[in-house]
Amino acid sequence: MELKRQTYAGEILDPLRGFAPARTSVEVRWDPLLGHPARLVSSRAPLLPRSSLDLEAWAGSTRKGCPFCPERVLEATPRLVPEIHAAGRIGHGEALLFPNVLSYWQHSSVSIYSARLHFLPLEHMTERLMVDNLATQVEFVRAVMGFDGAATWSSINANHLPPSGSSIVHPHLQGGVDPAPSALQAMFAGVPAERFEDYLATERALGERFIADTGRVRWLTSFAPIGFNEVRAVVAGMVSPSQLDEPTTAELGGGIARVLNLYAELGYQSFNMALLGAPEDGSDTMLNLRLVCRSNPDVTYRSDAMYSERLHWQAMVDTSPEELAERARARFAG
Repeated sequence: MELKRQTYAGEILDPLRGFAPARTSVEVRWDPLLGHPARLVSSRAPLLPRSSLDLEAWAGSTRKGCPFCPERVLEATPRLVPEIHAAGRIGHGEALLFPNVLSYWQHSSVSIYSARLHFLPLEHMTERLMVDNLATQVEFVRAVMGFDGAATWSSINANHLPPSGSSIVHPHLQGGVDPAPSALQAMFAGVPAERFEDYLATERALGERFIADTGRVRWLTSFAPIGFNEVRAVVAGMVSPSQLDEPTTAELGGGIARVLNLYAELGYQSFNMALLGAPEDGSDTMLNLRLVCRSNPDVTYRSDAMYSERLHWQAMVDTSPEELAERARARFAG
């Protein structure tokens, strides 16, 4: 499989060098599965700066009236209809799932890691917290599909803190089950499992971006990222979150927790996640996960999504996937 890249050079008169001529460059890479481009830029300062806020104090100021905290969660959150789940809500460990009042999908869910955790710094994310939360979403997807045979497209997602698009600070995952796919779900559904295997074998052989093989899940950084510090995972032999058994859910959740701990080490606290599923029947593809950092909360902060991401569907990032993979391997060692 070809991993296509091209570096383009330019020239400016640099004021930091007395307006002497200086060379500039940008590297364009094309995703080997979908073909979309990404640009790796050389920035004099990080495009995603560290936050100057006391994040714990800031998050504490948002706790009043939070519907997900212990004193309100059972009264302020909706319940699933009994045809989907008799108990109305789904729990695993401290995690609790309930319907989303905003219907992003025909069947939308929210699952909190814990009612007691209004603020969850990524360095405190644990395997247990993530695995239990994933398990609630897997059970939700299965329950919905058992109830609604037309809802065959599912995903498990995360917006963590406001820079990622979250309207509530209290950390949570979001699930969606729908008869219609998102753009990326539809595109990945057209990538056969054989091409995924070719891609994974190519990256494993090169070694630059391959992070770990934890059993059924392969972890690597994206050759052509769609966001900052993108880490990908591919689940062998599965196409939908509904197929995740307990061991694979544990494997996937443990890996996600490691990546989020790495994001904290790199200085970031906000992220997005999408586990992109396809229909169980008739889909020759692979279940795959994408994780990206977002800007840190601050009094004023730069959004990491601009015209390039939103209108060109092309990322502009300043950390190489190879450097990120080197940092991530230590999290999966041993």
